[in-house]
Amino acid sequence: MNIQTQKIELAKKILETDNPVILESIKKLFSKQISPDFWETLSSEQKEEIENGILEIAQGETVSYEDLMKKFRK
Repeated sequence: MNIQTQKIELAKKILETDNPVILESIKKLFSKQISPDFWETLSSEQKEEIENGILEIAQGETVSYEDLMKKFRK
């Protein structure tokens, strides 16, 4: 079956269905295809910084917002 035949068969099935769940799923598939996952748009350096931050949080290496602001308000 070639690509054009597959498209026609899928279009027929879409037109014949009244199931909103199926239609919403198809809609989501196309929107995911258009909008890449934000993670994939980040540079390797950005990804590394985020991963380091997550690791620091997991290890309890955090500072309260108030303490951080005190440091930068001086």
